[in-house]
Amino acid sequence: MTAPENPVRVVLVDDQRLVRAGFRMVIDSQPDLQVVAEASDGADAVRVVTSTPADVVLMDVRMPGLDGIEATRQITGRLGEDGPKVVVLTTFDLDEYVVSAIGAGASGFLLKDAPPEELLDAVRTVHSGDAVIAASSTRRLLQHVGPLLRAGAATPSSTPPGLPTDLTPRELEVLECMAHGLTNSEIAARFVVSEATVKTHVGRVLAKTHSRDRVQAVVLAYAAGLVQPGEVLRDAR
Repeated sequence: MTAPENPVRVVLVDDQRLVRAGFRMVIDSQPDLQVVAEASDGADAVRVVTSTPADVVLMDVRMPGLDGIEATRQITGRLGEDGPKVVVLTTFDLDEYVVSAIGAGASGFLLKDAPPEELLDAVRTVHSGDAVIAASSTRRLLQHVGPLLRAGAATPSSTPPGLPTDLTPRELEVLECMAHGLTNSEIAARFVVSEATVKTHVGRVLAKTHSRDRVQAVVLAYAAGLVQPGEVLRDAR
């Protein structure tokens, strides 16, 4: 199989050398992925990422000195949309980490014990502009993120307080589906349209809501009250 000309460039951030070695072995085994740098703590990660062209950062949470959440906040704050997407990795499946990671600008949250294929899928998913959250964390995230944001916790600085008035009815429906965790293909099947059409709607939703990715758009949908925790997705109209 011929390797692509532009593989996805990955930076590994973890204070344990053996963990980084394991991730490197898994990632470098794929022709479309390439580890371009490593860092052993948050401060080193900020330095490396701001000086090394990269597409995706796999970021550990608990590290000495600057932790992964603050490192993520600094990276996304400095580089913005032109910077790499960050997937936060942790051994602890805790709500506070999920919400804090999203509030810091992360595009994904994954447990370290996830199968290798799930890790690889996460890298490709966030690079394509989508978001990924560990399946075991998704339901609790959606139950907690709305009330937490309304209480003033972990609100992304780039997210406006309400929904833009120029969102069309279809775009609102697509945002609602996104907030319930539907993929582009599932949304396409729901509204009987092509996946390309859904991608167009999603792109417009992200642009109008000034969201870095789907995660921030979903956070906004909950914070604005478009979707309520525990609410069942309504039938397609």
